[in-house]
Amino acid sequence: MSLVSVLRYALFVLIPLSLTLSSYLYLYPVFHLCAFPSPDHDASTAYFNTLRQHTFASHDPKKIAPFRLLALGDPQLEGDSSIPDAEAATYPHLTQFWKDALLLNGTRHSPLQWLRHSLHDLIDFYLDDIPKSLYVYRKRLDHIGNDYYLGHIYRTLHWWTDPTHVTALGDLVGSQWIDDAEFESRGWRFWNRVFRHGLRVPEDVASQPAEDFQDTRRLGDDAEVWKRRIINVAGNHDVGYAGDLSQERMDRFLKVFGNPNYELRFHLPVNSTKVATEDGEALVPELRIVVINDMNLDTPASSPELQADTYKFLNAIISTSRDVNRPAHFTLVLTHIPMHKKEGVCVDAPFFDFFDGMYENGVKEQNHLSDTASKGFLEGIFGMSGNENVPGYGFGRDGLILTGHDHEGCDSYHYINQTSDGEQLWEALRWQDALSAGLVNQPGIPGMREITVRSMMGAFQGNAGLLSLWFDEETWDWEFEFTNCELGPQHIWWVVHVLDLITIGVVAAYGICVILPLVLVCEKAGQKLKRVADGVPMWDTQGKALLEAKHSRDTARVGDDSVMGTEGQTTRALQKEQDTMHATLKKAADHLDVPGSGKKSVRRKKSKTAVNGSLDSIRPNSSGGRS
Repeated sequence: MSLVSVLRYALFVLIPLSLTLSSYLYLYPVFHLCAFPSPDHDASTAYFNTLRQHTFASHDPKKIAPFRLLALGDPQLEGDSSIPDAEAATYPHLTQFWKDALLLNGTRHSPLQWLRHSLHDLIDFYLDDIPKSLYVYRKRLDHIGNDYYLGHIYRTLHWWTDPTHVTALGDLVGSQWIDDAEFESRGWRFWNRVFRHGLRVPEDVASQPAEDFQDTRRLGDDAEVWKRRIINVAGNHDVGYAGDLSQERMDRFLKVFGNPNYELRFHLPVNSTKVATEDGEALVPELRIVVINDMNLDTPASSPELQADTYKFLNAIISTSRDVNRPAHFTLVLTHIPMHKKEGVCVDAPFFDFFDGMYENGVKEQNHLSDTASKGFLEGIFGMSGNENVPGYGFGRDGLILTGHDHEGCDSYHYINQTSDGEQLWEALRWQDALSAGLVNQPGIPGMREITVRSMMGAFQGNAGLLSLWFDEETWDWEFEFTNCELGPQHIWWVVHVLDLITIGVVAAYGICVILPLVLVCEKAGQKLKRVADGVPMWDTQGKALLEAKHSRDTARVGDDSVMGTEGQTTRALQKEQDTMHATLKKAADHLDVPGSGKKSVRRKKSKTAVNGSLDSIRPNSSGGRS
């Protein structure tokens, strides 16, 4: 089987397979039925309305939530600090070999020592540097692929679902212990590979809490800019836990990713005659987004100054909050470490570890906030209470908490029973369990939902959260719904792109094998056409060579004739006639020859004698005439 046939059969398999898998990879939200939830709480309506936005069919804008948040958890970009022996890629033993071989280090060795050191360096180069450097390059390639895998999730969902806002819920990089150069390198990858074309939230937009609410913006203004802005949350791998959070780490986070503590306020104009009023003032629907660094809420902290700044911001959020009785107000908290829950509610159980004799014995690691810090969130920011006699009956403000940190993700409900005997404590259940138990929105049981977004890393299926928030003019209050959309492990991205590269290579090889012979044929045809244009008969190269050889012979004969004159011409003519007669008689003799006949030799002799006699009669005599 020829090479062209093998390539052709390979393409019959590769092209359909490559197109199918590439279509899945680049349209995976379509195949997974991903869409932001719709205000009518119908998943099929939300999906087909999203589908119509990408076709020529008309869609219903009333079924699209005005606030759509693409929530991405814990990308955790790794780098060289996560690679053992990353310096092996510089081939240190090969460098040492040149130093020892050329005596560049100034040390004088005997010939035997010189040979021993040089051979030792070469052995280490082949058996140590090369294997380790291959591992380093493989890990670096893996990091590049992981960047583009995460970026593929962001770009594909951003294109398909059309969010109004985007957030990354902490652990943007993989370690707080890296140096500044490595931090900036990972920051560059974050903005140029994963969230390419993304923007930081500007300092003048990241407002600090204030009483006058002057920074309230209209939801929907600057829509294209807000779609590109990434609301970054500080995580433990970005700035450290309370025990190792330092001013230097906070400063570099601020430089690369933006402010770790701020708020955003939006109002939503509505065209309705049912506008609620307070003291004669129309209560416009309002959305408050609180971005808070909760890494040093718990104690002890290595930097009391930074912890004081966090407490100050949290107190400002509480003091500038709307009244708990105000309708049409919604508070969305974006932070990293989840609220406290007892073991079994989520994958991560409560866990605390502390530095021993270092960093003021501060917090070294924690899975959840402490129950005290969690209570401060629920009762402070949201104004909830176990006392039913307080304003709002203790139900506080409407809202939602979005967190990261727990890579497996969790959907939980925090509540307090106002009617319980004894000490009233905040408890937590899984969201579905709380719904089944009838705890949600029950009188005497204030509660708040917390969603821990599953990580977008490949080991956790490349997850992304889709939060829709809309305003119900009938109840004059905000409503929300959340769903997940997963791509699958990073191996899918690698397999599809490797297969695409193989397919492109086979297509190129097949094209060369098919086109190159055609080019040669066309080139030969062009040469023939050129000869025709020049007046040369369109023969092939062999015919042309024969023609040129015959022409040379004829030229030589003409030259001989000019020298030999008439005698030469006569002799040549006679020789030609003799050759022709020989050939004719031999053919006739062969035809009369009968195998086994005794007269064969006689017949041949007679024929030969007759021929010779005939030839002798016409041979020229010595005087030049005929005898």
